[in-house]
Formats: sequence, C-alpha cells, structure tokens
Amino acid sequence: SYHLAIRPDQVTDQIILVGDPERVPKVSQYFDKVDVKIHKREFVSHLGELNGKRIGVISSGIGADNVEIVLNELDALVNIDFASRTIKSEKKSLKIIRLGTSGALQDFIPVDSLVASSWGIGLDNVLHFYNLQTTAAEQQLCNEFANFTQLYKSNITPYAVQGSEKLLANFGAEYHKGITVTCPGFYAPQGRIVR
Repeated sequence: SYHLAIRPDQVTDQIILVGDPERVPKVSQYFDKVDVKIHKREFVSHLGELNGKRIGVISSGIGADNVEIVLNELDALVNIDFASRTIKSEKKSLKIIRLGTSGALQDFIPVDSLVASSWGIGLDNVLHFYNLQTTAAEQQLCNEFANFTQLYKSNITPYAVQGSEKLLANFGAEYHKGITVTCPGFYAPQGRIVR
C-alpha cells in the first residue's frame, strides 16, 4: 500500500490502531514475537504473533483524515487483487481496535483513567463522504447531541456509531464507559483558545 508500505501477505486479521507512532513499540512489546517492522511517515506498523495468532499494531498519526488513510489501505490490501487491479469476489473483514487517548469533561473521571467507548460521535466530516448506514438509536443520539450543543447554529452535522457490545464486555469495572467525541482539530474545534 502507498502510505503504509505493507504488502497484502503481511496484513494480520487483528489490528490495534493507535495514533502516536511512539505508542506502537509500547504495544508490540507484549506480542510474543514481532516479525515485520515498517516505518513510513507517521505510519509505523509492527506485525507479529500473540498466543499463536497473528496480530498487528499500526499508528495513524493525528486526525480522522489519517485514520481514513489507514482503514482504506488496509481494506485495499485484503479486498483488492493488486495484480489484476480488481475487487476480490470474496470480501474479508479485519478486527480493528482503536487504542488512544482522550480528554474528559466529567470531573469524576480523573487523569490517566481507562475509558471504553460505548458510543462515538464524530464532528469531523470524513465519514459523510462514505455511505454510513446508521441505526435509529445512532441517529437519535446525533439529534440529541446536536440540539444540546446547538451545532445547528454552525452547520456541523455529527455522526454517531455504537461501540461493539461484544468488545465492551471484555472491559471490566475499572473502565469508565461512555460517549467519546472526535473533533476535526485540537484547538478551536475542542473549545480551546490559545490567545
């Protein structure tokens, strides 16, 4: 792939997606072995094994636009025949877990707490370019969030996605569960003012 520099035969079925390239070795140190290490721009990939299964960790850098690059290139690596430049008849899905950092608005969630997202709300516009199929519950959350924050005044249309209940079941009571929001920037979009 162009940005990731990964070959189709190197892709693992389970991938942990982190933002910070320096977080990749902090995750892969827990693998039983790492047999592929690739670094191109902000995209660092360590692919190997854990408990007899192939697993990988890939960094995206900062922002939803970079995550979009990683996800599209991973999809292409498993679902496009590069030799014939055709889409494969049998599609493959990867298991991707996003591991990152977040701020919190609630004072009862202290710094360095563990949070598992039961819902994600996006204020960036990247997913609006895709055919996102939303459920009634996801649309209702979008509407309530937009009304509560008065986003309609700024012409921002949020999207929402419910987290995997199967995956969330693996995170115990030490994790705060709740809604996380992705903004299109770190400063003004998150209400920060530098000067």
